[in-house]
Amino acid sequence: MILSSYLKKKIEAEAQAAYPKECCGVLLGPKEGETVKIFPITNAFEEEEKYHRFRIEAEDLMRAERQAVREGLETLGFYHSHPDHPAVPSEYDREQALPFYVYIIAEVRQNRAGDFRAWRLKEDRSEFIEEIIQEKV
Repeated sequence: MILSSYLKKKIEAEAQAAYPKECCGVLLGPKEGETVKIFPITNAFEEEEKYHRFRIEAEDLMRAERQAVREGLETLGFYHSHPDHPAVPSEYDREQALPFYVYIIAEVRQNRAGDFRAWRLKEDRSEFIEEIIQEKV
């Protein structure tokens, strides 16, 4: 996956601003191409669960997809943060994921951006495989 340094910093800033809760959003770009835009979404999980879960409501996803269509883009995947936990998908993340999207996880430790990794779920949904992030200046 290709991601600009600028968008990486935006995701990290959003993750830090949401700390100690999880942030989330949608990755937009041309089909199978570079992520050129992020669409931040308010974590819809119950307040007491936001520190270790995120949920994107259908209405918010539809808003992101409409924005993508207006700009000639597609939904390439999603991002979220892991406050005080590694940037590795949880079992909950695996259960909620779909194989054709990329998933960025931004670790935030003590309100500081940490590890930043991308994952793609295998077709059989058994596990995530790490994607290499090609950071573009």
